[in-house]
Amino acid sequence: MKLPIFQVDAFTDKVFGGNPAAVCPLEQWLPDDVMQRIAMENFVAETAFFIQLDKGFEIRWFTPEIEMDWCGHATLATAHVIARHLNFSRPFIQFRSKSGELTVAVEEKLLTLNFPSRKPEPREAPQVILDALQHKPVEILKSRDYMLVFEDEEVIRHLEPDQSLLNQINLDPGGVIVTAKGEGVDFVSRFFTPQASIFEDPVTGSAHCSLIPYWSEKLGKDSMVALQLSSRVGKLFCKDVGERVLISGEAITYLEGHIII
Repeated sequence: MKLPIFQVDAFTDKVFGGNPAAVCPLEQWLPDDVMQRIAMENFVAETAFFIQLDKGFEIRWFTPEIEMDWCGHATLATAHVIARHLNFSRPFIQFRSKSGELTVAVEEKLLTLNFPSRKPEPREAPQVILDALQHKPVEILKSRDYMLVFEDEEVIRHLEPDQSLLNQINLDPGGVIVTAKGEGVDFVSRFFTPQASIFEDPVTGSAHCSLIPYWSEKLGKDSMVALQLSSRVGKLFCKDVGERVLISGEAITYLEGHIII
């Protein structure tokens, strides 16, 4: 069996930046174990698979270890493939997923994800998470992910979590967000996933479903610009619209080819 595959760097306009995602268009769904093995073989943070429906597309996301509930950067990458490579000319791409309906608006450069908001609530964190960080957070919250707020951008930029300690817990399908008010942007963040093959996710769209409502309330503004301060760096244009969040970014194709299984 020969299948098309693309690898796209999402939330960046430069190859080797942002977050790489593999995208596999399918005519029909493959067995779950086959899609999981393809994701393991690709060994990027997420591999997205999609099929075309009468109206829109159905999408699923796999890490090298598990199927995810949703993924922002791989959805952005998939929309990029559909719009830029498969000549889909409509201004909106509709996705059906296990987490509900998702929409991506297509512009000349930007792609805009329309995702459900996941406002985090104050919560205590497991002690092992706190022990793994060399700085004390000023606030701890949780939705799907634990979110730790720190005093400034420099703490986020130079944070070096103890991976061996964090790997003592399993937060599947979630992770640990660290965030602070930005210096040249509205807010910054990083994202860590205990026990995952890729410990630090370069740019995490789904984490911004929690970051956006939090920082919108803190900063008193609906539209914001964010940076995820991984080594690859990602830039996200964010908007809080109540029960939904809009997450915009660019994407660029790194690889186009076929896999043979």
